[in-house]
Amino acid sequence: MDGLMMDFPLTLPTILRRAATIFADREIVSRLPGRSLHRYTYADMAARARRLAAALTALGLRPGDRVGTFCWNHHQHLEAYFGIPLFGGVLHTLNLRLHPDEVAAIVAHAEDRAILVDAVLLPIFEQIRPRIDVEHVIVIGDGPPPDGAIAYEALLAGADPAAFSEPNLDEHQAAAMCYSSGTTGRAKGVLYSHRAVVLHSLVSATADVVGLREADAVMPVVPMFHVNAWGLPFTGTLVGAKQVLPGPFLDPASLVDLIERERVTVTAGVPTVWLGVLQYLDQRPGAHDVASLSRMIVGGQAAPEGMIRAFRERHGIDVVHAWGMTEMTPLGTITYVPSSRRAAPDEEQYRYRAKQGRPIPLVEIRARGAEGLVPWDGATMGELEVRGPAVARAYYRDPEGDAQFTADGWFRTGDIVTIDPLGYIAVTDRTKDVIKSGGEWISSIALENALMAHPAVAEAAVIAAPHPKWLERPVAVVVLKPGQQATAEELRAHLAPQFARWWLPDAFLFVDEIPRTSTGKFLKAALRERYRDVILAAETAEQGHAGAVEAGEAGQG
Repeated sequence: MDGLMMDFPLTLPTILRRAATIFADREIVSRLPGRSLHRYTYADMAARARRLAAALTALGLRPGDRVGTFCWNHHQHLEAYFGIPLFGGVLHTLNLRLHPDEVAAIVAHAEDRAILVDAVLLPIFEQIRPRIDVEHVIVIGDGPPPDGAIAYEALLAGADPAAFSEPNLDEHQAAAMCYSSGTTGRAKGVLYSHRAVVLHSLVSATADVVGLREADAVMPVVPMFHVNAWGLPFTGTLVGAKQVLPGPFLDPASLVDLIERERVTVTAGVPTVWLGVLQYLDQRPGAHDVASLSRMIVGGQAAPEGMIRAFRERHGIDVVHAWGMTEMTPLGTITYVPSSRRAAPDEEQYRYRAKQGRPIPLVEIRARGAEGLVPWDGATMGELEVRGPAVARAYYRDPEGDAQFTADGWFRTGDIVTIDPLGYIAVTDRTKDVIKSGGEWISSIALENALMAHPAVAEAAVIAAPHPKWLERPVAVVVLKPGQQATAEELRAHLAPQFARWWLPDAFLFVDEIPRTSTGKFLKAALRERYRDVILAAETAEQGHAGAVEAGEAGQG
């Protein structure tokens, strides 16, 4: 028997109409390239998004056409988030931190017909332009556009919204697409439906997820070109929260200034950004009022427990760990201390805060080891598998990607996790980064977090080195804080009480910086290649090495 409910499609125009009417006067604030602040309202944004839809339609674009964006976080980019899907187009955010060849390959694979480009990014885009074939390049920003390009503001000014007829969209139509960061190989396209984005936004807004409300001021520091800024522009618009968009200025001083000036309550970004903000605040005790900021959503990489403690204890800010993937629209799990543990000692509560959390509503999880599904005991490791209405079921034009999906329809994430009896996951590694020494798994992430808790360590990445007996052994790559010193022996002694002896790194490489992916994660493949000769030399040693490497005792016992 069917239920007698309306068949009302879950589409992005519904969110836009709500914002334009219910939250018409709520502010959207952008920092422009000249550092000035642009302010307008949801009513303004919705009207301009409709103009954009009309203008793109007048250019000949039709439902299903992909429109790329090569932009920072600002109000025009938000207009594109809604204006492109409004006419049935597919919003395709392009990662400006990728190599031009990679961007060109992604544009070609997606078959973008038009691209919106920030004027300040034209020097980068001009390296890509000869490699791609798109019909329209639309430039956002001041000054005349390059030959053959269209000025965004002129395009909107010349549009006729009255002539635009909003199509009847099916909720299963594509609304947006992102490409994975390519850390496991060639980037893969993920095609989001209107239904997936709306459901993800509804779930994200709930109290035990991001918990956005109309009264909030949300600042997505995570780029809008990275998995749709974790969905925050959509969720913020759904609930009518004030949106604060930092533009290209992601340095600690600029971010703290926006938090103070705009009374930001919720923000989100990768740990690297917040480690810089923490250092900035600690160096200026009492100089900045960040009391409005209640929580900081951190993802993309595990946040060190030391950072979580420091923000909470020194600045009154809760760091909320989240985990997700491009294939999940993107949120999958989030961490709040469970009600049954809120009276527990701080040490136990921080252990929960350092995990990646429980699955958000409508996401189901399981983990699989060599012998099948693993128990939820908080100790047994396995590859995490997920399913839900906002999880991809296939990649765009990539049949080889079918191997990422199980026969019964779950997505294989590539993350190695444990799941505890309360459903909290702790990511211990990527399948490609997990260290298997003598048949036993060693968590590089656990070692990294412990190293970064040392007062002299700014960053640490742990990678696998080949070993003639144990096949693989851990090697730590360490960046020290300015003016700080530490030896391999000191760091090994710091780790020793926390881990089995055979987990301890065989060598420590002290470097100036750790290479990162375009999304801010440690690029461990580059580390393994960059230090290959050093690692090969270290693997046969038992004592200290000259120069950057100091080897430790290798042992499985």
